[in-house]
Amino acid sequence: MKKLGLIGQDLSYSFSKNYFSKKFKKENIDGYEYELYPLDDISQLIKLIGTHTELVGLNVTIPYKRKIIKFLDDWSEEAKSVGAVNTIKFENGDLIGYNTDVYGFEISLINFLKNKKPSALVLGTGGASRAIKYVLKKNGIQYKLVSRNPLKGDLIYEQITTELIFNHKLIINTTPLGTSPNMEQCPQIPYENLTNNHFLYDLVYNPEKSLFLQRGEKKGANIKNGLEMLELQAEKAWEIWKS
Repeated sequence: MKKLGLIGQDLSYSFSKNYFSKKFKKENIDGYEYELYPLDDISQLIKLIGTHTELVGLNVTIPYKRKIIKFLDDWSEEAKSVGAVNTIKFENGDLIGYNTDVYGFEISLINFLKNKKPSALVLGTGGASRAIKYVLKKNGIQYKLVSRNPLKGDLIYEQITTELIFNHKLIINTTPLGTSPNMEQCPQIPYENLTNNHFLYDLVYNPEKSLFLQRGEKKGANIKNGLEMLELQAEKAWEIWKS
């Protein structure tokens, strides 16, 4: 039995195991299992690989998308450009890194915007924002980064003015704020300035409609959660593993 899995810290609300288990059953894919491998520290990866010799691939989530890089034998040019890895393939004893978040987000965003290219505010400057920035640059969408830390972004939340909201019709939440079970949280932006010309994209997918999206929807904004992105990146990871 070939094994696939997900490494990260808090995996209790993971999308991946359920997704791949259903996929294998629905598509009659035999010979594969998908498991969750929570690691308190990335250094435990070596023991994991040594213990589970049947591993052929891994997904990587918070907080290891950058920390995993030092364990890789090689990584794709796209992953290098992003500076983060979320998929690993075991190939002839080597660990090869990829970033399928780029593919997932790009297709999902294009579907959402329907040929429009509004300037964007990217909320959050953590590892999750790296693939988002890469896709925006690739598609010629101008953006500003918003962070709680003035040293990490172009703006801090307190600097988001009515004018900025007016001039940035795409707002992307890359923070975990609002993720179940902490569903009462959301990024602090002036929601009252949103209109039906705004597009709010939340990488959060659980709950289906985060407080960030709910507040945008009340102002008539177009909204989308991160589920389609996750499904697309998962399918891209599967393509890599089975090739």
